[in-house]
Amino acid sequence: PTTGPTAARPEFPYQPTTYTEPYRGQFHFSSQGGWMNDPNGLLHYKGTYHFFYQHNPHGLGWDTMHWGHATSTDLVHWTQKPIALEPGVHPGDLWSGAGVVDAANTSGLRDGAEDPLVVFSGTNGVSVFYSTDAGRTFKAYDNGRKVVTMPGTSRDPKVLWHAPTKRWVMLVWSDEGGNGVNLYSSPDLLEWTFLSRYAAGWLFECPDFFALPVDGDRRRTKWVLTDASGEYVVGDFDGTTFTTDWAEPQRMDHGTNHAGGSFYAGQVFNDMPDDRVVQMAWMGGNQGATWTGNASFPAVLGLRTTGDGVRVTRQPIKELEKLRYRTSSWRGRRLTPTTAAKLLRDQSLDTYEVEAEFDVRGATAERFGFKLDVRPGGDAGSEVLYDTRARTLMGAPLEPAGGRVTMRILVDRGQLEVFGNDGLASITRNVSFDPRADSRGVALHVDGGGVRLVSLRIHELAPAWGMGEPTLEHNLPGQWRVVSGSWTDVADGKKGSAGGDAFYLSDHTGADFTYEGDVRLVDGTAAALTFRADPRAERHYTANVDAEAGVVKLWRPGRDIATYRTPITAGRPYHLKVVARGRNIKVYLDDRAEPVIDANDDQYASGRFGLNVFDGTALFQNIRAS
Repeated sequence: PTTGPTAARPEFPYQPTTYTEPYRGQFHFSSQGGWMNDPNGLLHYKGTYHFFYQHNPHGLGWDTMHWGHATSTDLVHWTQKPIALEPGVHPGDLWSGAGVVDAANTSGLRDGAEDPLVVFSGTNGVSVFYSTDAGRTFKAYDNGRKVVTMPGTSRDPKVLWHAPTKRWVMLVWSDEGGNGVNLYSSPDLLEWTFLSRYAAGWLFECPDFFALPVDGDRRRTKWVLTDASGEYVVGDFDGTTFTTDWAEPQRMDHGTNHAGGSFYAGQVFNDMPDDRVVQMAWMGGNQGATWTGNASFPAVLGLRTTGDGVRVTRQPIKELEKLRYRTSSWRGRRLTPTTAAKLLRDQSLDTYEVEAEFDVRGATAERFGFKLDVRPGGDAGSEVLYDTRARTLMGAPLEPAGGRVTMRILVDRGQLEVFGNDGLASITRNVSFDPRADSRGVALHVDGGGVRLVSLRIHELAPAWGMGEPTLEHNLPGQWRVVSGSWTDVADGKKGSAGGDAFYLSDHTGADFTYEGDVRLVDGTAAALTFRADPRAERHYTANVDAEAGVVKLWRPGRDIATYRTPITAGRPYHLKVVARGRNIKVYLDDRAEPVIDANDDQYASGRFGLNVFDGTALFQNIRAS
């Protein structure tokens, strides 16, 4: 079979943003720009989590679906990446689907050091796309030929590895004879055999399928089948057929569970590095001037035995703790309407997490909980309340556990997620909290009696943005920071512009090293690699290509150390390599075996790595230090 085309440089159609716009979530992922909906192809590969999603990068409404792409090393700090699947480059309707890591190369698609990342998309049949460069670019398998077709309308393939049968398994939603999923198996991800069909009227689009141990006991593992709305049933899967004795599905989240609502099309990650099952869903009700939609915060799923049977639980992943920077706590308070209203009256919070436990034995309060986004007049943007008579949390059924009710609340600028009794209740909502600085109050609230507060902790959360590079390929740990000039992300890498010197520095430092990268002067005078720099680039070494002087130059403030005369052409990429050992600095051009500069200078012994452009515009890519 032949492959389809792949873009030399995938599209990166985003305007710069600081991610601080009103209503933009600070720890909930949203696309840098454009429309997003369903999570797609969630997977982990070599320390990086890949979050693909349904995307229209050119507008704020649903249209002409692409696959957007973001990556993270911890499921918390996400970095926007170039488009993964693009109409006109990749064939077919690029609608929702799944992704896997073919670590054993069962497909035979590997053509280098990286394992194939294989994703599945399409409508009315399934097409295969794959990456052999760790997700940077994708090709169509066999020009997008449908590897699975079926009668009726179909879409939303989900693929996973089934270890007992040593086969890949695919589920595809279709409306053949009513809602349901077809199950298929494959030894190689490319040739598929029909296994069975599971039909159910409730089962509408975006199916997900995963195994979970009951109460943490892996000897009692069950399979969970879900649909887009978060309805699910629990049963058994023998490698061919899924069976369940449930007459009706349950709901794992009690937000607004429809397309465009606050919880839809949830999907779990494949190829997790641990034994967790982690889910993200589409929250469609959030938007701003340049984006529409966001993802729910990653939640770990479980199965727990209750008085009503086995139920799915959802809880925020532990990595959320990385964002905590200040915690306030209270213990052992008897709350009445008056004392509750006073307890938190000095709190002014932007983005935060609440952990609260209440003892409801002997409680006389009709309702209790929290008011959020409290304004100067006392009005609130949202309420999180437990009803002691109905035994519901924000309308979701929740029985006390040992006479107690716990609440865990994630409060972001346009997102609210609530978890009751360790995830037995999950409520995901989009909100539009007032962005004014005087609208950040939080209050305990009690109606009609009293209740005992066992414990309360409020963790203020730092923003999760700004940790990665969307288009600059590099291997330096830590963040990069603008020191001077204008620096933006474009499809070809990092673009720097300035009328004088502009510096972009990494937090990473070095003393003796090899430092190299591709530099391309678009227009103007010079483009360069900077090293052994201080945080303000007032002291540094810089090796540049200078088109105006026609040289490669090694310099530091106050001294041109050495030059090598050669014509430098704007628009042409040059590979610069610096080898620094003590006071000796060698500069290589375009992978030549011998250095073009071999000089000695002992002004600076160590410092930061960075990029530099002088009096013009330049592009930088493939930056490496060793």
